[in-house]
Order: sequence, then C-alpha cells, then structure tokens
Amino acid sequence: MDRKLIAQGLLLYKAAKYTEALNFFQSLTPDQGNNLEVTYYIGLCYMKLKQYEDALLYLEQIVTSIPGDDQQQERVLQCRLILAVIYASTGRSRLAEFELKSLLETGYQPSAVHAAMAYISWVQQDYDRCIQQYEKVLEMEPENITALNGLGYVLACLNKDLTRALMLSKRALDSSPESAACLDTLGWVYFKLGLLEEAENFVKKALDKEKHNEEIMEHLKMIQVSRENSASGGK
Repeated sequence: MDRKLIAQGLLLYKAAKYTEALNFFQSLTPDQGNNLEVTYYIGLCYMKLKQYEDALLYLEQIVTSIPGDDQQQERVLQCRLILAVIYASTGRSRLAEFELKSLLETGYQPSAVHAAMAYISWVQQDYDRCIQQYEKVLEMEPENITALNGLGYVLACLNKDLTRALMLSKRALDSSPESAACLDTLGWVYFKLGLLEEAENFVKKALDKEKHNEEIMEHLKMIQVSRENSASGGK
C-alpha cells in the first residue's frame, strides 16, 4: 500500500477540498492502495458532500467486508457511527438508533456516540433530548469540541441561555480556530445576541472555509438582511 498516495488524498480531505479528494481516491488503481481503505475515504468524501446514498454504498462495504475477529474492527465501528449519522440525515431514524445503541453496548467511544445521539435528536426536533445528550458528552469530556459547538448552536437556535451559548461557542473556536462549523456557530450566537457586525464577520470567515455550505450561506444572508434593516431603521 502506498502511504504517500493515501496521505496526499488526506491532505485534500483535511483541507475541506472534498470533491478534489473524492476524485483523487477514485483515481487510485487497486495496486496503489488498500482497497478497503480507499473505499472508506471515498465514503467519507461522499458524506461531506452530502451525497448520502453514495456514502452508504461505500461505508456499508466496510462493515460487511471485515470479519468480526479482524484487527480492523476499529474501522468498522467508526463506519457504524458515521452510518448512524447518515441514517438520521436521510430519515432512517430507527436504523440510526439501532446502530448507536449497539455501539454503546460495545463501549466504543461513548462521547462520540452520545454526540451522534444529540444530532439525531436535533434532526427529530427533540430539542430537550438533544441538549441532554450534549450535556452527557460534556460531563465525560468537558472540552469536547463537537459538544461545545453543538450545544452552543442548539441553544442559540432556541434563543435559550445565550450567555452560555456564547461561552460554549468561544471555547469550541479556541480549540479549533480553523473550523468553519465553529466560526459559523459563534457568528450565529452573536446574531442572536443582536451583535450584527461581529456576527457577519465570523460567518463570512466560516464561508471562506466552506464556500458552498448552504447553511452558512443562509446564515450570512439572514445576518446581512438584518443589518440592512437596522441601517434603514427597519423600513
């Protein structure tokens, strides 16, 4: 297996150049890399691009191809966690819940599983459970970036305890200053606090990181409309 080639593709992936990374991994021939590893990264790229059915096709191959006594079981568990998120995103909530409950029974990364459960609860609009799940993560790992950012965003969307939302989102961004998600969350919290200039600055930075992210684009549009209305006296 050519580790340099895999590393080259991972550089594109980590730079959020998911289309380029996908094209790179798909261009590898069987003798240039481990088929299952390439399959895994192709699935991740499709997930990031929100092409969920294609992602399922590749990630489910990992789960079904690796036997239970194989040393690569860690990769299988990773895939099952990702699959649960995709199932939730595509309306397959029962499958998502089944995967996550099974993962908890294995003892696999409980903080990551509870964070995924929080996301599923968000998708299902079960906001109380969503908050509870993020709180569980923070009890286990007080500096967990996913939970800090996720809970900050949820509280902001609900206009609930915005002071804490600001604190959480700042801690998340301090730990991951290049994260588009963390930049967007902090901007969104500022928007909810009525600090429109700060909100626009942070959301613009987020959009610079992920130029085609529709959610970030929508946030920026809402903030800019609010700024225009504020400048014109609400007319």
